Amino acid sequence: MFKHLLVPLDGSQMAESVLPSAAFFALRLKATVTLLHVIEEHAPSKVHGETHMTTSEMAMHYLNGVSRHAFPKNVKIRCHVHTAPVKKVAKSIIAHEEEFNHDLILMCTHGHGPAHRLFFASIAQQVMEMGTKPVLIVHPRKRKHPDPFTCRTILVPLDDNPEHETAIRTAEALAFAFSASLHLLTVVRPSSSVSGKWEAIGRFLPGTLLKMFEMVVQNAEDRLTVFKSQLKKAGIHSVTHVRKGDPSRMIVDTAQKTPADLMVLGTHGRSGMNAFWSGSVVNRVCSLSRIPLLLVPVERKP
Repeated sequence: MFKHLLVPLDGSQMAESVLPSAAFFALRLKATVTLLHVIEEHAPSKVHGETHMTTSEMAMHYLNGVSRHAFPKNVKIRCHVHTAPVKKVAKSIIAHEEEFNHDLILMCTHGHGPAHRLFFASIAQQVMEMGTKPVLIVHPRKRKHPDPFTCRTILVPLDDNPEHETAIRTAEALAFAFSASLHLLTVVRPSSSVSGKWEAIGRFLPGTLLKMFEMVVQNAEDRLTVFKSQLKKAGIHSVTHVRKGDPSRMIVDTAQKTPADLMVLGTHGRSGMNAFWSGSVVNRVCSLSRIPLLLVPVERKP
């Protein structure tokens, strides 16, 4: 499980939205935390409406202050300032993987403008695409002093691709560490949304298509039942959901109704964020929901 957390900060209150989650993960997982600030080349004087840290002295003073007030005293904290100015912050964060040997990056989304740009316009998205480590995405907080983060319920959306089972294994470990329950969700697109050969079958043999769709639903239920049985043997309580409709909207709706404190999704980070059924699912889920989102890289099999 995660033993070294990397938390990049730019000095803004927006970026600090990730701190309650980082403190919770560090405490429950007994993990070391490295707070990182990267000095930008030709940095603007303001970042998110606040004074931008442009010197290593300013940045180290800031990180030391964060380490004192945002984390329990028994959490081991390291502070690091990348002093050589860089043009691309995300690339610099990734470059520290070998130096720090961290296994989880925690970041706040920094997108601007319409909601659908929130994730894909951010440094967090770039880090996920270029790196190999899981990334926890947290949305900007609405209040200056939010409630401490806790995690009692974790939602894990799954499709029928075995490659994505990495997500459930990660969620299982977190559930054990957090004493949380797991909600396993599979979303099946309605038969009216199929295309290609399925569309042709539906046009000439609608009854056959309906039967095939019912089989897909049953297979999804059976698959989740197997996972549920495995989790029960591991001492983890789980609930299964099979829903029909648009994947991203069903994921968000289920997360709200559960309600979930955390979502865990598998992604092909190096392949342009091709997560689950389409590359847009992560984007839309992150845009429609404010629940923290843990993205776990999945290696695509040849």
